[in-house]
Amino acid sequence: MRPSSILRRRALLAVGAAAALAPAAPFATPLAAQGPVIRNAPVVIDSTDPVAVMVSRLDLERYKATIKGLTQFGDRRQGTKRNRDAVDWIEAQLKSYGCTNTERITYEYNPPQFATPPANPPAGAAAPARPATPRPAANPTAQGGGRPRGVRTRTGVNSDSLAQPDARLRALNAEPTTPGQRQEVFCTKVGTTRPDEMYIVGGHMDGHGWGEAANDDASGTAIVMELARIFSDPAVQTERSVRFILWNNEETGLNGARAYIAQREKLQGIENPRGSGKYPEPKWLGMVQHDMMLFDHGMPNPDGTMRKEQRPEADVNIEFQIDSKMSKQSMELAFLFHRANSKYATDYPAQVGPHMTNTDSGPFQDLIPAISLRENERGTQVGSGWDPHWHQPTDVFATFSDADFRLGLNAAQTTLGAIAKLVGSTLKK
Repeated sequence: MRPSSILRRRALLAVGAAAALAPAAPFATPLAAQGPVIRNAPVVIDSTDPVAVMVSRLDLERYKATIKGLTQFGDRRQGTKRNRDAVDWIEAQLKSYGCTNTERITYEYNPPQFATPPANPPAGAAAPARPATPRPAANPTAQGGGRPRGVRTRTGVNSDSLAQPDARLRALNAEPTTPGQRQEVFCTKVGTTRPDEMYIVGGHMDGHGWGEAANDDASGTAIVMELARIFSDPAVQTERSVRFILWNNEETGLNGARAYIAQREKLQGIENPRGSGKYPEPKWLGMVQHDMMLFDHGMPNPDGTMRKEQRPEADVNIEFQIDSKMSKQSMELAFLFHRANSKYATDYPAQVGPHMTNTDSGPFQDLIPAISLRENERGTQVGSGWDPHWHQPTDVFATFSDADFRLGLNAAQTTLGAIAKLVGSTLKK
């Protein structure tokens, strides 16, 4: 080794020894040794801001009670009496809030019937070919876009009644779906100066999987109903209109949302009767969907299990679809909601993602600005098994804690804050 190298090595060793004897840097000090944890200041309601006052009227226990009320109808699977009973109950609740101008969309759902192959094919007949099992892609793309990462677990829809241990719930969910007429209910807060324009706020009331569909999607339905309750207060005035709608047939392919568009898209902004100042279908300014709002416990553990508690860093996911024709406008709407969360949500922050998919805002995404609020990203996270109760018998009210329900409440605060601003809300004294 050259002399200069020897001197350099000795100098480096001396520096290392001095560093080892020196006190640790402040950022390396254990948290407990740094003093008490800094607590966030409690949220103070600005009584001069009508939006803040409206948001303060959201209540955790009321939100939970609305979810609980929906679960009395089991999984509310479309094409069953329990689904129709739930639609009736939702309408009655909306009317009790003062949202008396309720209406229904009626449509037919008659899915194609696929013939099943005979159990014993004729002698000499060739056996049907078995579909090849696709090999997983090296860099898979999730539904809606985005790349799944980390630990992933299998997902699917439970169709085994015996997987539900509650005999009462098994009996309630036993009636099978049948094709035919479907209905979904909505009500409207009519704007005072621009009744011909409106925002659509939605969630889907149907579910499946032999549970109570408490999270998917009573949690989103309850948000829409709670917002309808607050906006229906006669003291609340809005310049533009807001429509609160509870979609049916989401789980079969967004059929309720598609039926709404098919029946009412061409009626937008038309005064009827002429000169009346009434607009049965105001012009659509944006659509906001709420679908699965309670469970953000993080990625599955390496053994496939999940942490039991809501993670402290849980957040409300606000998604738009970057490949849609209205992506720029939808992104702007998403970030407006992000700002509303920063100002009005009490506990959990929001993040914006570009891969909205598989919910009732999808059929609107090429027509108007459209976003969805969720517990996790739908494609990359929910689709990778981040919610083990998705379409399972465990999606029941008792599964979720107050920390879980509070995440849904924060999504309600986010939407209420944003929509109230967008439609020009004021409070009469």
